[in-house]
Formats: sequence, C-alpha cells, structure tokens
Amino acid sequence: MSKPVVLIAEELSPATVDALGPDFEIRHCNGADRAELLPAIADVDAILVRSATKVDDEAIAAAGKLKVIARAGVGLDNVDVPAATKAGVMVVNAPTSNIVTAAELACGLLIATARNIPQATGSLKNGEWKRSKYTGVELSEKTLGVVGLGRIGVLVAQRMSAFGMKVVAYDPFVQPARAAQMGVKLVSLDELLEVSDFVTVHLPKTPETAGLIGDEALHKVKPSVRIVNAARGGIVDEDALASALKEGRVAGAGLDVYASEPCTDSPLFAFDQVVCTPHLGASTGEAQEKAGIAVAKSVRLALAGELVPDAVNVQGGVIAEDVRPALPLAEKLGRIFTALAGEVAVRLDVEVYGEITQHDVKVLELSALKGVFEDVVDETVSYVNAPLFAQERGIEVRLTTSSEARNHRNVVTVRGTLSGGEEVSASGTLAGPKHLQKIVAINDHDVDLALTDHMAFLSYTDRPGVVGTVGRILGEAGVNIAGMQVSRAEEGGEAVVALTVDDTVGATVLNEIAGEVGATRARGVDLTE
Repeated sequence: MSKPVVLIAEELSPATVDALGPDFEIRHCNGADRAELLPAIADVDAILVRSATKVDDEAIAAAGKLKVIARAGVGLDNVDVPAATKAGVMVVNAPTSNIVTAAELACGLLIATARNIPQATGSLKNGEWKRSKYTGVELSEKTLGVVGLGRIGVLVAQRMSAFGMKVVAYDPFVQPARAAQMGVKLVSLDELLEVSDFVTVHLPKTPETAGLIGDEALHKVKPSVRIVNAARGGIVDEDALASALKEGRVAGAGLDVYASEPCTDSPLFAFDQVVCTPHLGASTGEAQEKAGIAVAKSVRLALAGELVPDAVNVQGGVIAEDVRPALPLAEKLGRIFTALAGEVAVRLDVEVYGEITQHDVKVLELSALKGVFEDVVDETVSYVNAPLFAQERGIEVRLTTSSEARNHRNVVTVRGTLSGGEEVSASGTLAGPKHLQKIVAINDHDVDLALTDHMAFLSYTDRPGVVGTVGRILGEAGVNIAGMQVSRAEEGGEAVVALTVDDTVGATVLNEIAGEVGATRARGVDLTE
C-alpha cells in the first residue's frame, strides 16, 4: 500500500520530519507561491504550514484527499477553518508551543521601552555617547496592566511580578479568585488604563478586540505610560497610538505585530521612543521545534483515524484511556442505527451508562454521529463535520449519562426518534480485556452477539418456522450464517433476529426474507471501513 502523503509547505524544524517518522511520503513546496501550492496540494493527505501559506477555500477545494491542515504555531489567520470543517478536514495547531517565547518577547519589549535599550545601542554604534538622552524608568513599584489574562498574559504577569511590579489585569472571562491566586487584581479596562504605567496586550484578534486600544482608550492613560503589543496587530490602533505619541499622551511603545504584515513603513517607526520588531513572537529555535513536533504528532494521530483532542474544529477534549476503546463501538452503533431506521432521525440520543461515565464521554456522541452519517451522505464523514451534518438537517442531538448500567459494566446506546414518532435504538458494550465489541440490544430486545463486518436484522411477529425460512433463503443466496440471536418480549409478540454473516446480504435477499416471513423491518449493514 502507498504511504499517506504529507506536504510541508514552509520551512519547518528538522525535528518535524523526525516526529512524522517513516510512515509517510514527505513532499515539499513553497506554499506562499499560489501557482505552486494548488497543484501540489491536489493529492495530499495532510499539509503542514506556518503563517505564509494561505489554506483558504480555494486551496481546500483543490485538495481532493486532504484530511488534516496542520499549522505549526498558534494563530490560524491563514486557514479557512469553516471551509475546512465543511469539507471534513481537521485543523490542528500547536497552541502551547510558543507561549513562553511570546511571553519572553513581551517582557523584553517592556524592558526595552523602559530603558531605551535599542535606541541607546544604535546611538553608541554610531559613535555617540549620550547617557542623559536615554535615561529610562525603573520597573520596580510600577503598575503593569495586562489586557488579557490567558496563558501568555499569565506568564508575563508572573515574570514581571519578579521585577517588583504591581500587576492589574482586564479579562472578562477570568474569575477574580483565580487572578488573586496569582497575585493579580482584576479591574475594568477603564481602571487599568488610568492606573497603569505599562500596558501589555495579550488578546486574540476578534471583531470585539480590534481597535480596543484606540483613540478613546489612549485619552485615559497616564502621559508616562508605555504600550506593548506582542499579541495581534490591530488590537492597538496604530494611527491613534501615533497621535498619542506625537501629542505626548503616551511616553513610548513596544510593538511586534502590525495591522498589515509584512510592515516596513509605518508612522510609528518615526518615533525614537518606539521599539519595534518584525513579528518575532514565535521566532525562537525552541518554539519552532515544539510547534513542529506537536503538529507532526497530531498529523500522525489524525491520519491513523484517531481523534486529535486539541484539533480546533473538533469537539470532545482530552480522551481518557478508558474511553478510547469505546470510540469504534459508538461509531458502529451509529451505522447500525441508520440501517435500522432507514431514514434520518428527528432527534438523536446517545446514552452512555456505567463506570466509563466517571470520565468525559462527550467524544462518544461525536463518534456515534460519525457512524450515523457514514452511509447517509456522499461526502466523507469525519469527527469534524459530523455535527455539521446534524445541524444542517435540524437534528436535535443529546448526550445522556449515568453511572448505573444494567447487566454490563458499560453500555452505549444510540437511540433516535423518527419523523413518524417511532423510536429505534441499538446498544452495545465492550467485553473482556480485549474489548470485544458486542451488540446487546435492538430496540427493547436483549441480544448478545459479537459485532462483525456483515450483519442483518429482522423484526417480525413471533411464530414458528421463521428461523428455518431465514436460513433457507440465505443458504440459497450463498450467504453463510456465523451467528444468530432471536429475542422476543412475549410469545406471539414482536421478535427481533440479529445475524452475523460472512458476506453482504443484498437488498433482493432481504426483500425476499421480509416477504416470506412478513417482517416489518429487514435491514443489512456492512461495518467494513
């Protein structure tokens, strides 16, 4: 078999290729060159990029086999996540790879603006000795305002606290008690602007945060304040900052990011008190290596059919080891449900019972949805787009859990309500140390049968001779029965037959069986990949 193809579209750490290992065909291209990227991406299974390659809807449409887009870094501005989600393509990044590097750069900019280090360096190298011109300010006992107390903001707060700074922060999504544990006082944005001697920004760029530190905000600050932005360009309004510097309302600034990049010409560059770097936030060897290794591991998982816990467009979170074996079971139950129902449900319930529920089992809902739509839509169904298919069809999806399980340690049930009000369900469990997948109930009928690649299910009114008739018709069709379970609630009532067979049971054979035994439902399901 040919190896999956991984396209590396930008220069990445050699450790990235090492982390991918020998199981992939590695190709390279210049992802910034559109004419080179589009044909190169056509037949690849995964693409690894940094920030220069735009993986937009055009590129995704050109990639007929693409399963994973891996961004070796944090930001995803260059990846069209909605288009990838619709196409069932997983998007992964390395959210923690550069947080230390980015925090250290922010601290460096802050210190550089306080002590005029770059300006003094340039002056001295030009043969000037101007000590008094570059007199700075101490950080000790000054107030640092951290706008955004996420992972990077926390690291900056911790590091600058060691300089004797008092730290206040604005973040509407952080509880005051959590901030207090770090020695940080949460305040409103207005109060932060009023009391801070230094302001450092650590927010994602969204419609709500764009221009947050703008003209109005910069009229509320001390004239001695220094503004640092090593997060995302555009959060600090560059024109407003230039005006504030010109009018003496801001003493200095340290910038690593800009509204439009690459940026080589800005009115801010004219100010001697502005320290600026060309988006170096993630530019250390350590960060690049961490990012490459992290996304390489994610690509390996994704192309092996595993759910990647930190994929940005996949629900679920971290998967406990006790939950992981139930993923393929839930998916197969979803496929069995679809076969039994014969239509799309109005409401779908994924029920998980037993010891397994001491862990987060949200991922089992996702796996069941993947199975439900596997044989319904023409598109490739993945953990990524399965919830989207349910949403587009107006299906209400619910997850129910309970620590109590009847007859088994753990049971997963996929239950759906059809348009006519009928309810259909399939239940399964994992047995023994090898996690043997078994089906244990069809609707309200108990069965006990190992899941196999080929199965068939019948519902009919209980009466003598049915089993013989089913055996005869399958025998005449050359289909061998590997296992059979008959379940009924009462004599003469509704009965269910579950069969495991060695080959696919075609529609013609199923219709013949249904006609001879008067089955209300005769369905076959193939659980092969």
